[in-house]
Amino acid sequence: MEQNEARHRIEALRQEINAHNRHYYLENAPQISDYEFDLLLKELIQLEELYPQFKSADSPTNKVGSDLETSNAPFRQYAHLHPMLSLANTYSIEELRDFDSRVRKGTSSAFTYNCELKFDGTGINLLYRNGILVRALTRGDGTTGDDVTRNVKTIKSIPVQLKDGSGYPPEFEIRGEVYMPFDSFNKLNYQRELEEEPLFANPRNAAAGSLKMLSSKEVAQRGLDCVLYHLIAPGYDDSLHSKSLEDAASWGLPVSEHSRKCSTIDQVIEYIREWDERRHSLPFPTDGVVIKVDQYALQRELGFTAKTPRWAVAYKFKPEEALTKIESIDYQVGRTGAVTPVANLSPVLLSGTTVKRATLHNADQIQILDIRIGDYVYVEKGGEIIPKITRVELSRRDSSSSPEVFPSICPSCGTPLVRDPQQAKFFCPNSDGCPPQIEGKFIHFASRKAMDINIGEVAIHQLCTREYIKELQDLYSLDDLQLLSLDKWKGKSVENFRSSLEKSKSVPFSRVLYSLGIRNIGETTAKTLASAFKNIDALKAASKEELLAVEDVGETLADSIIDWFSQPRHLETVEQLRKFGLQFSLEEKAPVSDTLKGMTIMITGNYSVPRETMKYYIEAHSGKVGSSVTSSTTYLLAGSKAGSSKLEKARKLGIPIITEDEFYKIAAPEGSSSPKTEPDEPTLF
Repeated sequence: MEQNEARHRIEALRQEINAHNRHYYLENAPQISDYEFDLLLKELIQLEELYPQFKSADSPTNKVGSDLETSNAPFRQYAHLHPMLSLANTYSIEELRDFDSRVRKGTSSAFTYNCELKFDGTGINLLYRNGILVRALTRGDGTTGDDVTRNVKTIKSIPVQLKDGSGYPPEFEIRGEVYMPFDSFNKLNYQRELEEEPLFANPRNAAAGSLKMLSSKEVAQRGLDCVLYHLIAPGYDDSLHSKSLEDAASWGLPVSEHSRKCSTIDQVIEYIREWDERRHSLPFPTDGVVIKVDQYALQRELGFTAKTPRWAVAYKFKPEEALTKIESIDYQVGRTGAVTPVANLSPVLLSGTTVKRATLHNADQIQILDIRIGDYVYVEKGGEIIPKITRVELSRRDSSSSPEVFPSICPSCGTPLVRDPQQAKFFCPNSDGCPPQIEGKFIHFASRKAMDINIGEVAIHQLCTREYIKELQDLYSLDDLQLLSLDKWKGKSVENFRSSLEKSKSVPFSRVLYSLGIRNIGETTAKTLASAFKNIDALKAASKEELLAVEDVGETLADSIIDWFSQPRHLETVEQLRKFGLQFSLEEKAPVSDTLKGMTIMITGNYSVPRETMKYYIEAHSGKVGSSVTSSTTYLLAGSKAGSSKLEKARKLGIPIITEDEFYKIAAPEGSSSPKTEPDEPTLF
């Protein structure tokens, strides 16, 4: 490769790897598999070694992938007491032997390895003082992490207080992985599929996304678990890594039971081969084995590179794939009208389960892979729990096959499809007349996170097919004969259904708004809109400019809201549901105090609580949250990483800039300082 060509390739690789790091760590939506990413990184490492004149301190080969948001971060950030590095990894047994050779050259002393399963989760760093969990940080960029202590405390396996009298150090950090067991993952994705939310690609992304949720109550429902594998305690008197983990287990900390001490690299390889087979029977995701020198003295002697320890390496299992045939392609219409192609496959065994179907995502994906009915394709799972078609085996393609043509009309109701310019999906616009969309809206309306009505999908399908229900309000006027005509419904079923209908009348406004199924309004957005407009009438009357002034509301969502309320049958649905007693306004609560009455507080940056909680706190003390810095702003409440433009404008206008602690003294001068609630509990201070 010519020098100029190498420079361009290095620059391209750095851009591509940085983009994939963002998809992986920040968006929890990887675009490629771990294996493909590792190949890109390996190529960059090799090129930088061959052409050292192009090395850079900013290269991803010198930095740990970061999950930190650079602006408007919802979590407070703290420095790790000790850097939290990543591990070098390999897919090659030969490279593993090379690692062993390097370790042996570095010492003349006898040593052992400790082998541990590599849990496929998201990194966590726990800080304990005097046996109490005081802080939990994400890996972040290796030096600084997001404070997710409130969320971590919902994970049942992590003790908030260690066992009494267990001899633990007065202060220590212990690192590990927060992960999502397969059962929890499957339940979560099933619910997301019902609600037409994007599915998580794998448990790792689901765990990372769950750990960064603003509501710890929601985190508690995600079924997360944790395993800890690295203790750091200055002054702690122990010579072996494996012994420190045994001690940690005796203190009540969750440590893996599957680790093994090995005296030779051949024993390490035997452990790897054993678990490459056994991993398919585990109830949690694992993508490899971590091999560590067990002796702390030798670890210190071997030291670190810029981003990895020289005394440890991760051997990663290669993703499994299978070759099978596409028998047909279905086009499914969802609740929002989105049309999703799904490939029906000849059944094939993959990673311990039989795969029969795989989503093709959208028309672009079909075109990029040039997928055709009758093709033989490779299906991969590996870390990807959802089966994914990766490529076509062109050597087995029938010469008479023709490219797949995405339908131009709805496969259910025949309405011409439209393509959303903001997305790669086609939609059926007949939202009020397309059978799958109608059924989907009832399923969504009755779901646990919406109105929580005791009725299943099969019953809803029967009610829709018999035309007993057409609009959402029809659920509230069903008679007993209609209900008893449903399969397997008896008197108790009717009683439970009617009881849940009655309870649904006390569901808060934000969930009622979410249940209406307005496109692009999710749970969080519904809470934001309910807080901003207080009732359905104000939201209905809001102009586009007023909608855009609300945080996290963009052009697409604003247009979607305006379009929904412009349709008479939707307005009729709202009025009928209101008559049945549903909540279409926030319950008016007496303010906690009037200490902020007449004040407009503009907030910027990160605080010790989520931003939504801070907003509720301001309003609970009779203040108003500003949408921008103006001459009428009373204070600019500046947290860490405050927006520079807001700070500059406040200084120009002479607006006082106050810290979080200063703000609490103004809001609660008599004592109760900071807010202690979840974002969805604005009244409990």
